[in-house]
Amino acid sequence: MFPKYPRHADLRNAIARLRRGEIIAYPTEGVWGLGCDPQNRRAFRKILAAKRRTQSKGVLLVAASARQSGHYWSSGDPLQLDPAHFWPGTTLVLPASPHCPVWIRGKQSGVALRVSDHPAIRALCRQFRGAIVSTSANPAGLQPPRTLRKLRRYFSPHSVWALPARPGKRRHPSRILDARNGKILRS
Repeated sequence: MFPKYPRHADLRNAIARLRRGEIIAYPTEGVWGLGCDPQNRRAFRKILAAKRRTQSKGVLLVAASARQSGHYWSSGDPLQLDPAHFWPGTTLVLPASPHCPVWIRGKQSGVALRVSDHPAIRALCRQFRGAIVSTSANPAGLQPPRTLRKLRRYFSPHSVWALPARPGKRRHPSRILDARNGKILRS
């Protein structure tokens, strides 16, 4: 069984892989996720290919702090919901900044961001010194994996390295709110 917190050597390995443009699997609050450097379009395309997913949907980003997410959203635009009241934990759709790559947003005008409360994600993002892509580690149409065994049914260790740590105990995906207008997109 994996530890709750990733070891320093494993975090260094994950960061080196992200910087080389690889995709990694890592535990989230309830399932395994796939991630990469959001600025690396080639790495992002690897995730889309692995998931058999179109770019038009966009993906969300996770961060260890609101400060890490600030590069991707425009704090000057008016919001109905204050991120400080919902982070960590809730995924918010915020107005995308000019620095947010179009491939992250897909066809959307906003960007989905979550400051995570999961220790592995927080450690990973702190070591990476920024937000990372976060999408469930499953091919389109299949259930997201809650166990390493199921993750390995979808992706071999040769195609996707997994950060040795445990997913959280949440049974449902994070709530998604549109902070621009206050609408609930997923409860």
